[in-house]
Amino acid sequence: MADKAIITCAVTGSAHTPTMSSHLPISARQIEDEAVAAAEAGAAVVHLHARNPDDGRASYDPALFAAFVPNIRARSDVVINISTGGSGKIEDRMAAAVALKPEMASLNMGSLSPYGREQILGKFDTWKHEWEVEQFRTARHRIYPNTEDGIETIIRDVGGQGTRFECECYDVSHLYNLAYFADKGLIEPPFIIQTIFGFSGGIGLHFENVIHMQTIARHLFGEHYFWSIIAPGRHQFKYCTMASLMGGNVRVGLEDNLYLDKGVLAKSNAEQVRRMRDILSLLSIDICTPDEVRKKFKLNDMAV
Repeated sequence: MADKAIITCAVTGSAHTPTMSSHLPISARQIEDEAVAAAEAGAAVVHLHARNPDDGRASYDPALFAAFVPNIRARSDVVINISTGGSGKIEDRMAAAVALKPEMASLNMGSLSPYGREQILGKFDTWKHEWEVEQFRTARHRIYPNTEDGIETIIRDVGGQGTRFECECYDVSHLYNLAYFADKGLIEPPFIIQTIFGFSGGIGLHFENVIHMQTIARHLFGEHYFWSIIAPGRHQFKYCTMASLMGGNVRVGLEDNLYLDKGVLAKSNAEQVRRMRDILSLLSIDICTPDEVRKKFKLNDMAV
């Protein structure tokens, strides 16, 4: 068990839609306020996506990120992590990170396709926007491409300006992909590894898989990595608790889970952060401050 754990909060994401929760932050001010409140509640890192304020659709537009990232920096010392994930072109996905030079950026370590997401359409009688329906209707045809060339492009263009990567691994093969890029000298330790369980197209929700992923990470990287975990929906707090008992770090937030309890929507990201902090406190695990994260991850001050 670790003495301290890092709480990351993923504020809005791109998969959930406005119909699914009225508490999902959409506008720049909402994302800004939610990120700052999450940090005040105990999150040391905020993982950020942007949305079109007119209809809530996820967007890679650097101008939308620029409407809230500098304000978060001005109001909080939280570590900012900008997403480079998604199903779009690599150049679009990394544009905000190139423009805003965050201390951290996510980096998906392999391609995957979603399965079964069209089933979400049956959970709501009406939808606020037609694009939401189209997003789930066409999900079975979508791929999230992360080729060798694409990953190297992000490493070169985003990492080359001082940003360190949170390497998102949706399956065991993605850990081996990370080892491949490390062997080529493109990514240097300490490796920041975010393992994801239960997202369609990736490794499933079994506790044995959590143990297996940590075992392989340790086999490949020894002690030169930091490990965190994501699990969706109702599995979030259960799997994050397991990871914390195994010495890992945790991620919560409305990107991954819209609920606080069964059938009870979370009214804010901060609610989830406080719940996770309470769980860690009961386990006698303290939480890291942003500056402690900067020291652990060897974040480049020039990227601030």
